[in-house]
Amino acid sequence: MCGIIGYTGDKQAAPILLEGLRREAYRGYDSSGMVVFGTSPKLVRAVGKLEELEQKVATLSMDGIFGIGHSRWATHGEVTEVNAHPHADCKSNVFVVHNGIVENYRELRTKLKEKGHAFSSDTDTEILAHLIEHFFEGKLEEAVRKAMRLVRGTYGLLVAAAQDPGKLVAARLSSPLVIAVNGTGGFVASDPAAIITHTKKVVFLEDGEVATVTADGFTVTDLENNVKDKEITELEWSVEEAQKGGRPHFMLKEIEEQPESLQNALRGRLLVEEGKAKLGGLEPFAERLRSTDRLIITAMGTASLAAMVGEYMIEEYAGIPVEVENAAEFRYRKPVIGKNTAFLAISQSGETADTLAALAEAKEKGALTLGLINVIGSTLARQVQAGIYNHAGPEIGVASTKAFTSQVAVLALLALFFGRQRSLSLVQGRRIAEALSALPGLVQKTLESASAVEKVAEKYKDASDFFFIGRKYSYPVALEGALKLKEITYIHAEGYGAGEMKHGPIALIDEKFPTVAVVPSDSVYEKTLSNIQEIKARRGPIIAVASEGNNEIEEIADDVLYIPKTLEMLTPILSVIPLQLLAYYIGVKKGRDVDKPRNLAKSVTVE
Repeated sequence: MCGIIGYTGDKQAAPILLEGLRREAYRGYDSSGMVVFGTSPKLVRAVGKLEELEQKVATLSMDGIFGIGHSRWATHGEVTEVNAHPHADCKSNVFVVHNGIVENYRELRTKLKEKGHAFSSDTDTEILAHLIEHFFEGKLEEAVRKAMRLVRGTYGLLVAAAQDPGKLVAARLSSPLVIAVNGTGGFVASDPAAIITHTKKVVFLEDGEVATVTADGFTVTDLENNVKDKEITELEWSVEEAQKGGRPHFMLKEIEEQPESLQNALRGRLLVEEGKAKLGGLEPFAERLRSTDRLIITAMGTASLAAMVGEYMIEEYAGIPVEVENAAEFRYRKPVIGKNTAFLAISQSGETADTLAALAEAKEKGALTLGLINVIGSTLARQVQAGIYNHAGPEIGVASTKAFTSQVAVLALLALFFGRQRSLSLVQGRRIAEALSALPGLVQKTLESASAVEKVAEKYKDASDFFFIGRKYSYPVALEGALKLKEITYIHAEGYGAGEMKHGPIALIDEKFPTVAVVPSDSVYEKTLSNIQEIKARRGPIIAVASEGNNEIEEIADDVLYIPKTLEMLTPILSVIPLQLLAYYIGVKKGRDVDKPRNLAKSVTVE
């Protein structure tokens, strides 16, 4: 969450900082600010949309060729201008911006107060400026290294000082930071999107590292000042890929990009004639994976629902016991991990704090660690032993859409990979590979029914509650549909296994309480149909997501949204699309900010 941007060079800093903050705005924020160093530091902060900060900057003289900026999502302290970043020390020399949480900030604040430091905000971040001030003797990076040795918690920290001009000092622990120098200046950001217009060649900081960036170079050390050799990564995507492409919202653009994102996830990985999946990132561990007798998948949010689909796939087609774990709880459970256990972490951003913490626990216990990640060079990608990129491209909308379907597609590849290592036959393997190959076209066909979804959205946009139900492969889709509606529209929605309705939730059903039933023509169709009948008998409106050719459902449901037929295991990739569109259209009709829903952030880098 939150955005960090810093620049030092020979250009005016303010426009570069504002541009970087705009490109990071999708991550979620509720206030913003910047400081630019000219003849003296000029600090400006604002609550609300970035436009509020831009308007303030336009009225001020912000001359200066180096500075730092931040967009904040509140954790400690309310959403106020005084709590917005950057924060300064008592002398207005040291300025800091920070993502993360300082767990021992109360202890540090007490000690600093005893030494005469005065605080103006309610944040944990402000103590970092005063702590660095305490150690500052003219060389900023030395003060930062000394200060960070006393800090417990997580941080992506960027610091600048008036008395050590032209220098940016960045420090990282469990919160992403990237640095770059392009010949005309030095940059630091929490997201490569903030600096991609200036350079595609970047360096990712690792935990415990401190970077000193100037206009013409950089140095990276650890907290003990040992110099670290760093590899330069060249970003694969362009700034154009992060634009709306003529659509009114990023969310709609990303929903419509799913045929392409699925094609990218599958490209070069299907050996149709052999009925196999070729996953290059796993090949060095192929023999160890052959002996895997248990797979733990961990994730948060939408990624955890993709993991649930993967659980069904891998157990059904590979015969490996699979457990899907909430990453936030995993490391507190004292999990039992055997020598043949594999651990798969799924994250769109590759920076999800809870998932990274779960990964660290699994590594500590000796599991083979795997990753399913969208962002190349992210922390998760660098920390797992082997992994698979889903190549969905940048996902700007806070609510995940194309990342979800590409994750499910890659999990299907993984099920095929594991299955063919074991007892899955050539015929079955070919059938799955052929069906996967056809998916992008089927998704495109599903998207062509968007106008039908919009009509349903208009009909139900004023409902105050929704149920989403499904069985087997459709159960995680029901959960995802409910999550999307909550995220985008702020309407109360709950997802259930269809068989659970009669065990309590059905008590809420009446003529004003619609249910979205995910009911493709699959192995549990008749069971789900019975559950729909129970709701209908209590006058509950039914919106059905059903397979093409199923006319029977029209006699029961009030509205039907059709999807093409495919293998049962792949139906989630098709059935989730009408639910994504339903959330989108209801959100737009209710005037919601569908790209940046309230209280949410794209990359959750705190626990």
